[in-house]
Amino acid sequence: MALWGGRFQGAASEQFNAFNNSLPIDYRLAQQDIEGSIAWSVALQTVGVLTQTEQQTIADALTQLSSKVNQDPSALLQSDAEDIHSWVEMKLIEAVGDLGKKLHTGRSRNDQVATDLKLWCKQTIEHILSSIEIAIQALLVVAEREYATVLPGYTHLQRAQPVTFGHWCMAYVEMLERDASRLKDCQKRLNTCPLGCGALAGTAYLMDRTALAQSLGFDSPALNSLDAVSDRDHVIEMASAASIGMAHLSRMAEDLIFYNSGEAGFIEMSDTVTSGSSLMPQKKNPDACELIRGKSARVFGALTTLLTMMKGLPLAYNKDMQEDKEAIFDAMDTWIACLDMTTLVIEGIKVHASKTKLAAQQGYSNATELADYLVAKGVPFREAHHIVGQAVLQAIEHSLPLESLSLNEFKALHPAIEDDVYQSLSLEASLNIRNNLGGAAPAQVKQAVAAKWQSHLPSKKGD
Repeated sequence: MALWGGRFQGAASEQFNAFNNSLPIDYRLAQQDIEGSIAWSVALQTVGVLTQTEQQTIADALTQLSSKVNQDPSALLQSDAEDIHSWVEMKLIEAVGDLGKKLHTGRSRNDQVATDLKLWCKQTIEHILSSIEIAIQALLVVAEREYATVLPGYTHLQRAQPVTFGHWCMAYVEMLERDASRLKDCQKRLNTCPLGCGALAGTAYLMDRTALAQSLGFDSPALNSLDAVSDRDHVIEMASAASIGMAHLSRMAEDLIFYNSGEAGFIEMSDTVTSGSSLMPQKKNPDACELIRGKSARVFGALTTLLTMMKGLPLAYNKDMQEDKEAIFDAMDTWIACLDMTTLVIEGIKVHASKTKLAAQQGYSNATELADYLVAKGVPFREAHHIVGQAVLQAIEHSLPLESLSLNEFKALHPAIEDDVYQSLSLEASLNIRNNLGGAAPAQVKQAVAAKWQSHLPSKKGD
């Protein structure tokens, strides 16, 4: 059923209908369209377009339709309706006859779809926030268990300074918390209701749009009808938040792929998130992490699609904007799936502490400690930096770790070096001295984990 046929003498071609119709994508907005339609029927009653009995009849029919949609959402796809709005209206008219034709009074598909999509965005954000929270808790469990497990830290993919595996986990907790905060900020800005803005100029029926907005769970009505029907900032913001979030998950996946490699051997991933090779029976591939890393590309693509789609559009609504839903639906589905898979990966990680410690002892990761030791002896840092560079070069020439140089060799580099240098160069000293806020000392990591548990699972310690 087309909602616009009276102006036309001929029928649209089947090719155009297939090109134009959006039901295969926007059928996912069925419940939001029904919810908005019920709220609109109440608003129409308040201005006398519908009687109380008519409104109740429409609301009852839409509620029954909602139940049918819940039972089998895919049944909508058997229809030849142009979009989800046409489908809902068609089903309403089938149920209540000509009364159903009154529902669209004063309403446009422009404010209707804007409202439906905002309702979907609000609900989807709650789902994503839940998935982020579960992923954070999985990281906190591992961080608590591995707070003192020594791990080599890297810059430029070269061993730099020792940290702990728990400290590594907590870095990604910080990233995920920022992802959640971006979504919550987006939630605040999108929480205005476009319904009642009509096609672009507002509705001629003097209903209470504040009451209408609040009945749908919005903070307030949108204040400009031109902006309300053409605003997709919230969709772009969600795609942006998803892109940053997927970049975080992709970085975590890359770390884990490397840690899981035979060259590092720091961790082993669970059989539940790995696969084998069709040719090489010895292989155990980190496919879950590789897919997370790969799927980030499609989310970034969705953001590019949305920005490009909107960048040249004049006010107000344009059919181009129909393309927003496929991009945002896929981006959010992908982000949720990757968050949930990340949780599964983290939950199954086994850390090989002996290998991580051995790796942290290599690569001259205690060079900075020698520089700090010299500074404590009164040597200016730039001079100390040069001296330690010479010490590392000498150790490399003899294939020795830095702490294996003799005291005489150290003294030849600078007379201020004494026997106590060896204590400063130990792995434990290197970690424990970084016991300031945000540092990698095990005591600091343990404290950070405990603090995070207070905000993410307050009842944990009392269970």
